[in-house]
Amino acid sequence: MGQKVNPHAIRLGIIRSWDSMWFSERDYVNYLKEDFTIRNFLKKEYSRAFISRIEIARFPQMVTVTISCAKPGILIGRKGAEIEELNKKLQKLVPNKKINLSVKEIKVPELDASVAGQDIARQIERRISYKRAIRMAIKNAMKSGAKGMKVRISGRLNGAEIARTEEFKEGRIPLSTLNADIDYCMSESLTEMGIIGIKVWICR
Repeated sequence: MGQKVNPHAIRLGIIRSWDSMWFSERDYVNYLKEDFTIRNFLKKEYSRAFISRIEIARFPQMVTVTISCAKPGILIGRKGAEIEELNKKLQKLVPNKKINLSVKEIKVPELDASVAGQDIARQIERRISYKRAIRMAIKNAMKSGAKGMKVRISGRLNGAEIARTEEFKEGRIPLSTLNADIDYCMSESLTEMGIIGIKVWICR
């Protein structure tokens, strides 16, 4: 009892598919390392684009990377100049294979846990009150049609000496119901007092 499971992992093959769509026996370690490098690079370099999901599919001579983000304009750039530059950078990370890059726009960013978590983290970094940031995120999600939302925040909140955990919740979050479309994400806010962890669950 009391064991916590990642809401994405438990729903794989039921209502959610894998982020990496490939299989290999011989080159498994290399492919896994490449995937990890690609994801880290994109999230670090293009954090302003609010990237939610990076799907990677592999074919014999090609790697397809699909990026879902709230602000695709940052990735595409003027007349597609930025996406060509990004393609060249990814090509260096995956030698000997052709990169096929595509960008998807998230239609309703308020209902995406990753976007909501990153937005709360950015606001905390700009010294906006964490309570205000979280309440606004919950209000926007419920207004956009979410059935429920839960946010758990941990760390030195408001610069307190002792770290603590607080939770905010509205609506219903049926974590045990496998058919429930629950989006989950964990974000980090880098403040002067240290890292503040933010976990977001949204029932869509």
